[in-house]
Amino acid sequence: MDKITLHNMKFHGYHGCEAFEQQYGQLFEVDLDISVDAKLPGQSDRLQDAVDYVSIFESVKRVVEQERYNLLERVAQRIADQVLTVEAVAAVTVRIRKPAVPLKGVLNWVQLEISRERFV
Repeated sequence: MDKITLHNMKFHGYHGCEAFEQQYGQLFEVDLDISVDAKLPGQSDRLQDAVDYVSIFESVKRVVEQERYNLLERVAQRIADQVLTVEAVAAVTVRIRKPAVPLKGVLNWVQLEISRERFV
Protein backbone atom coordinates (compact mmCIF):
# COMPACT_ATOMS: atom_id res chain seq x y z
CA MET A 1 0.00 0.00 0.00
CA ASP A 2 1.21 3.49 -0.84
CA LYS A 3 0.83 6.60 1.29
CA ILE A 4 -0.09 10.25 0.82
CA THR A 5 0.83 12.49 3.74
CA LEU A 6 -0.66 15.88 4.48
CA HIS A 7 1.54 17.28 7.23
CA ASN A 8 0.90 20.06 9.73
CA MET A 9 -2.29 21.55 8.33
CA LYS A 10 -3.33 24.44 10.58
CA PHE A 11 -6.87 25.58 11.30
CA HIS A 12 -8.70 27.74 13.83
CA GLY A 13 -11.43 25.70 15.50
CA TYR A 14 -13.83 25.78 18.43
CA HIS A 15 -13.30 22.41 20.10
CA GLY A 16 -12.82 21.71 23.79
CA CYS A 17 -14.72 21.23 27.02
CA GLU A 18 -13.99 24.68 28.44
CA ALA A 19 -16.38 27.56 27.68
CA PHE A 20 -13.55 29.84 26.53
CA GLU A 21 -12.41 27.19 24.02
CA GLN A 22 -15.89 27.08 22.54
CA GLN A 23 -16.18 30.88 22.53
CA TYR A 24 -12.77 32.04 21.29
CA GLY A 25 -11.40 28.94 19.60
CA GLN A 26 -7.76 28.10 19.08
CA LEU A 27 -5.22 26.65 16.68
CA PHE A 28 -5.40 22.97 15.76
CA GLU A 29 -2.76 21.14 13.76
CA VAL A 30 -3.64 18.05 11.73
CA ASP A 31 -1.59 15.39 9.94
CA LEU A 32 -2.99 12.70 7.67
CA ASP A 33 -1.35 9.52 6.43
CA ILE A 34 -3.63 8.21 3.70
CA SER A 35 -3.20 4.65 2.41
CA VAL A 36 -3.87 4.37 -1.31
CA ASP A 37 -2.86 2.29 -4.29
CA ALA A 38 -0.88 4.79 -6.39
CA LYS A 39 0.00 2.33 -9.14
CA LEU A 40 -2.63 3.48 -11.68
CA PRO A 41 -1.93 7.23 -11.40
CA GLY A 42 1.78 6.43 -11.32
CA GLN A 43 1.42 4.73 -14.70
CA SER A 44 -1.23 6.95 -16.31
CA ASP A 45 -0.05 10.37 -15.08
CA ARG A 46 -3.72 11.41 -15.12
CA LEU A 47 -5.15 13.54 -12.32
CA GLN A 48 -8.51 11.77 -12.52
CA ASP A 49 -6.77 8.50 -11.53
CA ALA A 50 -5.21 10.03 -8.41
CA VAL A 51 -6.59 10.86 -4.97
CA ASP A 52 -7.55 14.55 -4.88
CA TYR A 53 -5.70 15.72 -1.79
CA VAL A 54 -6.89 19.30 -2.37
CA SER A 55 -10.48 18.21 -1.72
CA ILE A 56 -9.32 16.17 1.28
CA PHE A 57 -7.65 19.29 2.69
CA GLU A 58 -10.90 21.22 2.19
CA SER A 59 -12.96 18.55 3.97
CA VAL A 60 -10.57 18.55 6.94
CA LYS A 61 -10.77 22.35 7.04
CA ARG A 62 -14.59 22.19 7.10
CA VAL A 63 -14.60 19.71 10.00
CA VAL A 64 -12.11 21.67 12.11
CA GLU A 65 -13.36 25.18 11.33
CA GLN A 66 -17.12 24.73 10.95
CA GLU A 67 -18.04 21.92 13.33
CA ARG A 68 -17.78 22.05 17.14
CA TYR A 69 -16.97 19.19 19.49
CA ASN A 70 -15.83 18.76 23.07
CA LEU A 71 -13.24 16.06 22.43
CA LEU A 72 -10.27 15.67 20.09
CA GLU A 73 -11.39 12.06 19.69
CA ARG A 74 -14.60 13.22 18.02
CA VAL A 75 -12.82 15.72 15.77
CA ALA A 76 -10.35 13.05 14.66
CA GLN A 77 -13.15 10.55 14.01
CA ARG A 78 -15.07 13.08 11.90
CA ILE A 79 -11.92 13.76 9.86
CA ALA A 80 -11.33 10.02 9.35
CA ASP A 81 -14.96 9.55 8.32
CA GLN A 82 -14.63 12.28 5.68
CA VAL A 83 -11.35 10.95 4.27
CA LEU A 84 -12.75 7.43 4.03
CA THR A 85 -15.58 8.66 1.81
CA VAL A 86 -12.96 8.91 -0.97
CA GLU A 87 -13.30 5.61 -2.81
CA ALA A 88 -9.57 5.16 -3.50
CA VAL A 89 -8.62 5.55 0.18
CA ALA A 90 -8.07 2.23 1.95
CA ALA A 91 -7.12 3.61 5.37
CA VAL A 92 -6.19 6.81 7.15
CA THR A 93 -4.22 7.80 10.21
CA VAL A 94 -5.23 11.14 11.71
CA ARG A 95 -3.05 13.05 14.14
CA ILE A 96 -4.58 16.16 15.67
CA ARG A 97 -2.64 18.50 17.94
CA LYS A 98 -3.90 21.12 20.33
CA PRO A 99 -1.02 23.50 21.15
CA ALA A 100 -2.96 25.69 23.62
CA VAL A 101 -3.99 23.15 26.22
CA PRO A 102 -5.72 24.66 29.28
CA LEU A 103 -3.69 23.05 32.04
CA LYS A 104 -1.32 24.23 34.73
CA GLY A 105 2.04 23.30 33.31
CA VAL A 106 4.28 23.62 30.31
CA LEU A 107 4.05 21.43 27.23
CA ASN A 108 4.23 21.94 23.49
CA TRP A 109 0.92 20.29 22.64
CA VAL A 110 -1.40 17.39 23.22
CA GLN A 111 -1.79 15.02 20.29
CA LEU A 112 -4.31 12.31 19.53
CA GLU A 113 -3.65 9.71 16.84
CA ILE A 114 -6.28 7.38 15.41
CA SER A 115 -6.18 4.91 12.52
CA ARG A 116 -9.25 3.80 10.61
CA GLU A 117 -9.71 1.43 7.66
CA ARG A 118 -12.34 1.12 5.00
CA PHE A 119 -14.46 -1.95 5.65
CA VAL A 120 -15.75 -3.57 2.50
